[in-house]
Amino acid sequence: MKIEQIYTGCLAHAAYYLESKGEAAIFDPLREVEPYISRAKKDKATIKYVFETHFHADFVSGHLDLKKKTGAEIVFGPTAKPGYEATVAKDNQIFKIGDYQVKVIHTPGHTMESTTYLLIDENGREHGLITGDTLFIGDVGRPDLAQHVVSELTEEKLAGHLFDSLRNKIMPLNDNLIVYPNHGAGSACGKMMSKETTDTLGHQKKVNYALRPDMTKDEFIKELLTGLTAPPGYFPQNVLLNIKGYESLDIVRERGEKPLSPNAFEVVANETNALMLDTRKPEDFAKGHIPNSISIGLDGNFAQWVGEMIPDIQQEILLITYPDKEEEAITRLSRVGYDHTIGFLDGGFESWQKARKQVERIKRITANQFEKAYFGEGPLAFDIRKKSEFDSEHVIGAINVPLNELNQHLSQFPIDKPFVLYCEGGYRSMIAASILMQRGWEDFVDVADGFDEIKKTKVEKSDYICPTTML
Repeated sequence: MKIEQIYTGCLAHAAYYLESKGEAAIFDPLREVEPYISRAKKDKATIKYVFETHFHADFVSGHLDLKKKTGAEIVFGPTAKPGYEATVAKDNQIFKIGDYQVKVIHTPGHTMESTTYLLIDENGREHGLITGDTLFIGDVGRPDLAQHVVSELTEEKLAGHLFDSLRNKIMPLNDNLIVYPNHGAGSACGKMMSKETTDTLGHQKKVNYALRPDMTKDEFIKELLTGLTAPPGYFPQNVLLNIKGYESLDIVRERGEKPLSPNAFEVVANETNALMLDTRKPEDFAKGHIPNSISIGLDGNFAQWVGEMIPDIQQEILLITYPDKEEEAITRLSRVGYDHTIGFLDGGFESWQKARKQVERIKRITANQFEKAYFGEGPLAFDIRKKSEFDSEHVIGAINVPLNELNQHLSQFPIDKPFVLYCEGGYRSMIAASILMQRGWEDFVDVADGFDEIKKTKVEKSDYICPTTML
């Protein structure tokens, strides 16, 4: 069977391309659709269907632009109510792609419309399962997202539905089926996903905690809900975009790809409520940046942290990037619904410096310098990592303020005495540092190489505990 996984690491997202006899289907596409169209052209194939496993929360799907540009039919599973033209399939309905068949299996639980697609080859042999967020490798989809859009869908109700879907719809299927999930490790759609992005169903039945055959529904619900944290704030907004529809990415790019000279950039920044977003590497931001700008580097989990740290997806944004990285930044913002970039600094930060504009800096220290400063009556240390990371191992005496909770805990940071920030490797702590500086904090330093290097020093640390969740 000709099926390809198209994986995007920064979102831990997998889309799928299926082709037979000149007909193709795309499953759960990202916002930029050119790669899928190009892939079909390579096979001289026509994209016939765009299958969606559910209304996604962690990204804005590309189904509408694919339909517009290729004429493909959008397909959702039972109970979906999209605000645009699409086919809402029936349970067990069959769709044909050349000599292949795609069978709809309604598997509510992650969301009520969640659907798994069974792939059947030209010989009638069942090949694999496109599982969306119903079944991951090593995990299953979290059941607490839909209630942020539909309040009566409690996490307990959805977890019960997921238990039934897995036991009655998925686990009875052939052990040889290949599981093709929508996400891998790093996604916030599950709590303990594997780094592997495919597996056989039979192996998952043996190793996936949620598929234990002796598990009762009550045990499943309790175990599934244990270790969940609040979902990222942008998730409900992305769900609504996927339900109701959104602007074409072509329009978003046209609006954002406006080069602004340093003087024009400064004027726009002063005359609008736009947020200045610096996407350069943390070390470059620390050496010099535009006052009041925020650091979220493209080289990290950029889209996810934009979604966590910028509450309103309607926020106007002015970009500071390395030259020729503007389109990438705009595209990756659009993947999570931030469609209102209104321009970028032409020539990047170097042009700002050449114009002799005001510059701010953030002091960074090494782990060895932190070791020397932390012995005795050293400054307060703030650990910006997730609670699960902190609970696993941390510097004794450090205060845990997870980055995604920073804005709710600003009062914990002293304004009148020095402190130190650290995360795992310096990416998240620089985001925190930029926000604190924007809000008026000055007397702090950031550990450039983070806890990864602090662990190698003699700074007193807690005993290591294996984490039970990666959220």
